[in-house]
Amino acid sequence: MTKPFIEMKGIKKAFHQNVVLDGVDFEVRPGEVHALMGENGAGKSTLMKILTGIYERDAGTVMVNGKEVHYRHPKEAERDGISVIHQELNIIPTLTVAENIFLGREQTIGRTGIVRKKEMEEQAKLYLQRLGIEISPNEIAGNLSVGKQQIVEIARALSTNAKCLIMDEPTAALTDREIRTLFDVIRSLKQQGVAIVYISHRMEEIFTICDRISVLRDGQFIGTKKIPETNFDEIVHMMVGRQIGERFPKREKRIGEERLRVEGLTQKGVFHHVSFSVRAGEILGVAGLMGAGRTEIMEAIFGVRKVDEGTIYIHNKPVKIKSPRQAIEHGIAFITEDRKGKGLVLHMSVRENLTLPKAEQLAKVGVIQAKKENDLVQSLIARLKIKTASPELEVKALSGGNQQKVVFGKWLAMEPSILILDEPTRGVDVGAKKEIYEIMNELTAQGVAIIMVSSELPEILGMSDRIMVVHEGKVTAILDNKNVDQETIMRAATGGEA
Repeated sequence: MTKPFIEMKGIKKAFHQNVVLDGVDFEVRPGEVHALMGENGAGKSTLMKILTGIYERDAGTVMVNGKEVHYRHPKEAERDGISVIHQELNIIPTLTVAENIFLGREQTIGRTGIVRKKEMEEQAKLYLQRLGIEISPNEIAGNLSVGKQQIVEIARALSTNAKCLIMDEPTAALTDREIRTLFDVIRSLKQQGVAIVYISHRMEEIFTICDRISVLRDGQFIGTKKIPETNFDEIVHMMVGRQIGERFPKREKRIGEERLRVEGLTQKGVFHHVSFSVRAGEILGVAGLMGAGRTEIMEAIFGVRKVDEGTIYIHNKPVKIKSPRQAIEHGIAFITEDRKGKGLVLHMSVRENLTLPKAEQLAKVGVIQAKKENDLVQSLIARLKIKTASPELEVKALSGGNQQKVVFGKWLAMEPSILILDEPTRGVDVGAKKEIYEIMNELTAQGVAIIMVSSELPEILGMSDRIMVVHEGKVTAILDNKNVDQETIMRAATGGEA
């Protein structure tokens, strides 16, 4: 058996009194894809930050290539061949592909500072060829798709002689085609003996591309399993410490009158003649490839985008929605996929974020009534099972899953009649996903109409009553979710007949 390239043993880390890692073991071997899994807040990111020198460990040992190391900076880890591909890519969009690959390590003529542009481009070409991808080194990086930008980051890592790549949610923003390309690249890197740590919440991917899975729960190491010797249910049980039951909770369907209807909605060059409806108590799933225009259609309904043509009806009455404020007045709430950029005010507290849309109703003569506000905040924290040390904690200190629950809570406080969810479980662990699905079911039972945009087809099939498929800004199918499979949806999503 190959010796581990990285071996971490008995890793402990606490921030003040909060124990984040408690005796964690983890290893990855050359030519292996090793999944690191756990609920949000389980300690995965902290463990990787200790490995790469961002945090210092309190106890335990880190061995790299058979030698104990104490990195104090990611540059030191990089020198030993450990590179991180972050979920938020570190591409400089105005620079070329070659300039991005050699960023901070530009090749110059002696000490003149004159860059050897031609040589950098030739070497960049070799690294891209090694990954089996055709991308011009002269291309401006900002013009590339997210998938290709990610390949550029991998090429940058290879240019530093990476022997271990840490990939954090690498497919979160990729289309299905780009995911297949990434997996081809990963298989190629495996054959070249590169070790890969793969952090993801997407079970289907883990079982497709990984060799082993290690699971953390509440800062403790639960165990490691070989992929052929385990299954979805066992890994979920290891992650949450309990049987999670049905992946998609069943609900009583009580579908009522039409809440929202859209006819001929058009924004030139973005989406065209979009028509659909959603009823009280119904979940309408919206599927399609990235860039198909799904988010843009939802932004138009919520008044973020101007439309050139079309009509929006609420309760069968035509309405003009030119701003989010008007959308809110009509009972529409919108949970955006960009929770950090658009869904939350990160430096504000959990309490402040939860009560933002309700501030006017909570105020008397312009002053917020503390008891009324506190009662609302406590009820939302309990209802959504938000894990926070205090309502006064800055929301940026919460795990991704708990941040997403705060976004939900913020809009639930408003008691909407129509709820638009854009990628509601992206970057959220399996336990928190189940809780979000249960909240959705609870809302439909109260008569809320839900539109759910999702790139995860199992989620679309598991939660929707009907499925609308969008391709290149047009609705190509609206399907009743009775005898639909992933293949039918993908056919419509790529422009074929559903």
